[in-house]
Amino acid sequence: MEGSLPVAEYFYSLQGEGCHSGKAAFFIRLGGCDVCCDFCDSKSTWNASRSTTTFLSEIVAHVVEANADTVIVTGGEPTIYNLETLCQQLKEKGIACFLETAGNHPITGEWDWICLSPKLNSPPLVENLQKANELKVVIKHPADFEWAEENAALTDKCLLFLQPEWSVFEKIIPAIVEYIKNNTHWILSLQTHKLIGIQ
Repeated sequence: MEGSLPVAEYFYSLQGEGCHSGKAAFFIRLGGCDVCCDFCDSKSTWNASRSTTTFLSEIVAHVVEANADTVIVTGGEPTIYNLETLCQQLKEKGIACFLETAGNHPITGEWDWICLSPKLNSPPLVENLQKANELKVVIKHPADFEWAEENAALTDKCLLFLQPEWSVFEKIIPAIVEYIKNNTHWILSLQTHKLIGIQ
């Protein structure tokens, strides 16, 4: 029997954050999350029962129809699910597979890029931090810089990004800028999709 996943939404847009900001990508947003951050901008995805159970072949067909060469699987928290078959089917079509995760579950599937955004209320597995290509830490309070460094110390040749939490952007951005000037291993990430008004 063919596999399926709970899909909250999918859409073709530009990546707005981190290393690949500005690049075209097809987003697959899965339903279901056990992290549930207070600043989450996709709270509608938390309850998987509100998502549409979708066959993997249908998901892949939407990507192919959009003529996308890169997929970003996000959520919710996508690592709740086994993603090996989804990755396999996408790669058979020559599509690059990127993952956005909090890293609090084992990562399944073959990924071309893993962006790990650690959350204090559900810390990432060390094995996932070591797999990450990109660490993206959301900064809401000055105390979050310490959390960022704790996670960065466990990564292996990983790009390091600090991203202001959207609701306190104007308040926290000066502190982030100053921190990066004094700690130059970090790079600023902005949610450019929100700044330019796209999904």
